[in-house]
Amino acid sequence: MAPDSRKRHGGFSRPWTSLRKLIQALALLAFLVLFVLARGETPGSTTNVFLRLDPLLALVNLLATRALVAGTAVALITVALTFLTGRSWCGWLCPLGTVLDWLPLHRWTKGRWTPGDRWRGIKYAVLLLTLFTALLGGLTLLIFDPLTLLTRGLAVGVWPALDKLVTAAETALYRLPALRAPVLEVDTLLRPLILPPVPVTTRASALFTGVLIAVVLLNLFAERFWCRYLCPLGALLGLTSKVAVLRRRIEPGCVGCVQCTDACPMGTIDPTEDYASDPAECTMCLECLDDCPLGATTFTPVLSVDPMRAYDPGRRQVLVTLGAALGGMALIRTVDPELEHPYNLRPPGVDAEEFYSQCVRCGQCMRACPTAALQPALTEAGIEGFWTPVLILRLGYCDYGCNACGQSCPVEAIPPLPLERKQEQVIGRVEIDQDRCLPWIEEQECIVCEEVCPLPEKAIELELAEARLPTGETIVLQRPVVIHDLCIGCGMCEYKCPVVGEAAIRVYSHGLGRGGQHGRGRRHG
Repeated sequence: MAPDSRKRHGGFSRPWTSLRKLIQALALLAFLVLFVLARGETPGSTTNVFLRLDPLLALVNLLATRALVAGTAVALITVALTFLTGRSWCGWLCPLGTVLDWLPLHRWTKGRWTPGDRWRGIKYAVLLLTLFTALLGGLTLLIFDPLTLLTRGLAVGVWPALDKLVTAAETALYRLPALRAPVLEVDTLLRPLILPPVPVTTRASALFTGVLIAVVLLNLFAERFWCRYLCPLGALLGLTSKVAVLRRRIEPGCVGCVQCTDACPMGTIDPTEDYASDPAECTMCLECLDDCPLGATTFTPVLSVDPMRAYDPGRRQVLVTLGAALGGMALIRTVDPELEHPYNLRPPGVDAEEFYSQCVRCGQCMRACPTAALQPALTEAGIEGFWTPVLILRLGYCDYGCNACGQSCPVEAIPPLPLERKQEQVIGRVEIDQDRCLPWIEEQECIVCEEVCPLPEKAIELELAEARLPTGETIVLQRPVVIHDLCIGCGMCEYKCPVVGEAAIRVYSHGLGRGGQHGRGRRHG
């Protein structure tokens, strides 16, 4: 790839940087298309292909579970690419990296404070903490992985907000008679493929949107701030790039014009080191190749190990992060908040005791859930369960005819069960609060829970009982009673319960372990 001497904007590199920008755009488009398709009725495994290509996700899941999920072996493609071409994943394919490239906010604050090179060591500390806690069975720090961060932020934050904005605009425009037909046509195009068919509610959507916005706003301080200083996946690929085959070199014709230094989005070209760059920081964007007026920048095969820099992880940092991981996990596990929280309901089929060491917090299942019943856990699951999926049945219900969450999970923390087996999984135990249920406490007719129960053999039966009204009149009421041998705890009854506030019929996780579940017992005839 060594070019001849060329003038800027007319050199050999222009096709390469143009190709890189085209591939970035196509990769981001593919990511968004697959993200949209993940909410289909039967999402295939291809919808999570970007997550499966993530070597950090695959490695951490392997360390935590001591087992290799077949689908995550696809991440070896990214590893092989890195051994050949360095951090080209970051510069050419990473969707979050592309977003940050397209939003160069640092130009607004040029000349102000920029972090020094020692800040680059932060991402290695995050990487080491993530790996060590994974060895101890904790995956909470995967919330910092760029692909899980972007997927979760879109699924739980941006997309619900977009839905609300579109719904508000459609509602306003529909009031104008002349626009009703076009509004209906647009709505038909958007739903259910891109936006949900019915309005959904996502709790803490502002939090997750805010996290994404914060990552973007960090670009005010330095171009690709996240990639330079914080990204644990970038740190992992960077260490691998120390032995990459294709690396940047400077030819003797360099005159020190500093154009390559100014062009580098990672700030890794050092004029004090003869304009050399760290392959662990270089994203192979080829901007320096494009800007070099004399063709002194080349990318050629090198068969050696690049020397370590001052910010690279050393023995002291490894020991400190190991100690922090041990102490942190011990402190977290001192208290199990789920033992005190009766409503931590998990997706159907999960292994309750292993779920924390399997779930990678990507939010793909929340995106796939058609009713928005799956929501990110906040304080109810403690730090160890932070942002893992829980069923919030007042916001949605587990659709009896749906197994999308298991089909979309990239690491099979939610097993990809056939629909028939998924329908036999007990999510929780249903109880009726007779102090809130209308037929029990207020002598009012209400059989909603029995009517909406989706099981072919209704898991709620109606008992006839006489009740005396304040007027002295005696009436016969139908009062709901749960048949526990049939009920799977899908939550349709809780979701539809007309009682204001807390439902009169609720699904509990008590008796099922750490928010867990089991197969259904005997069936009534």
